[in-house]
Amino acid sequence: MSKVFVFDHSRCNGCRNCQLACKDEHVGTDWLPYALSQPDTGQFWLKLEERVRGQVPKVKVAYTPVLCQHCASAPCRDAAEKAGKPDAVYRRDDGLVIFDPAFSGDLSLATALVESCPFSAAWLDETRGCAQKCTGCAHLVDAGELPHCVDVCPHEALRFGEEEDFAAEIAAAGYLLDSEASAACKPQVYYLNKPKRFIGGIVVDLEIDEVLIGAKVTLENLETGDVRACETDEFGDFWFQQIDAAHYKVYVEAQGYMTRVVEASCVHEDINIGPVAMSRAFGEAVG
Repeated sequence: MSKVFVFDHSRCNGCRNCQLACKDEHVGTDWLPYALSQPDTGQFWLKLEERVRGQVPKVKVAYTPVLCQHCASAPCRDAAEKAGKPDAVYRRDDGLVIFDPAFSGDLSLATALVESCPFSAAWLDETRGCAQKCTGCAHLVDAGELPHCVDVCPHEALRFGEEEDFAAEIAAAGYLLDSEASAACKPQVYYLNKPKRFIGGIVVDLEIDEVLIGAKVTLENLETGDVRACETDEFGDFWFQQIDAAHYKVYVEAQGYMTRVVEASCVHEDINIGPVAMSRAFGEAVG
């Protein structure tokens, strides 16, 4: 069985230890026969990308490590074959895909390998005429150790091991790019709990200038009819996380207040509805 990487978005806090570990392991050191040293600047064989979601003050940041996906059907291998140098890229028995540094000096080949990667995870070193990327720290794996990025992850957001040991998680995971193209590549890096949309807001009584705690908030998906509910917290806030990109209605109910209905769409982005001002029901006293 092949070895795989599994990344869990819900465990990552953006510390960038993985990105730094990759530099620490590969900058200034050749790990032959798997790779020449990584340049000080210009390349990130593992790059932690961040995406800011929502609007102030309802903001979250999603982190995603981008590295070679060690595809079972790697386009870079096809590119090497097309260039007439099939041995320039090979897949080890454990599934790690390697650019053979013995083929350095062929800028045309290197360019073809870099351009073939649909994940933008390969890098061109024009000075040495070679394509470079994550090796899965094959030299460490050979010694029975973990890839350095995995070893330093303090929250076990990034893990590495036998495919069969991760079978249940792989079944629930997605790819870096959920597309037909990436599915055809059969990546061996899996992403758990990929961020979906969120809708958030705050429930307030403007007349008394107070937030409403424990108000019931119901979210209705206008396309599927699915319903989710929660209560506002001690700050009057409510969150609906990991929801589909769709059009919704938000119903807000609180004892002594008239129900408010607000429409919200998170088709294109995560949404902060902002303050939902509640009006007291007829005959209800203020204060």
